[in-house]
Amino acid sequence: MSAAGIRVSLRQKQDYQFDIDFGPGMPGLVGDEPAPLGAGAGPSPVQLLAAAVGNCLSDSLLFALRKFKQAPEPIACDVTAEVGRNPEGRLRVLSLHAVLTLGVAAAKLEHLDRVLSQFESYCTVTQSVGQGIAIELEVHDVLGQRLK
Repeated sequence: MSAAGIRVSLRQKQDYQFDIDFGPGMPGLVGDEPAPLGAGAGPSPVQLLAAAVGNCLSDSLLFALRKFKQAPEPIACDVTAEVGRNPEGRLRVLSLHAVLTLGVAAAKLEHLDRVLSQFESYCTVTQSVGQGIAIELEVHDVLGQRLK
């Protein structure tokens, strides 16, 4: 990341559909609101937010484990966004619940306790979003054992 920041460009395609351009060499996508407001032709802003948090958590966990030369692949992540009304009656993302699943058994990974205690703090997106939205995290291994 550059000190100048990250730039994403959005251009209205029609109604609530926007072409989202991430820059040269990056595939774009269409964002859209679900029906009845939009046509659901692409991910909604809430889905993009959930994806950003899940992607950042997954990246941070993978990076932390690889620092110890561990191979947890394939990592999976499911994020659920709770959307509801705030005290003023406006729709808001009230919380996010992320479940990360390692692709191997916990017993095959060294330094896992240390990694699990630290990796979240290095997740840029999650730490930033978490200042305004509650984020609950679980980590499981491939056998279903809850590790965090």
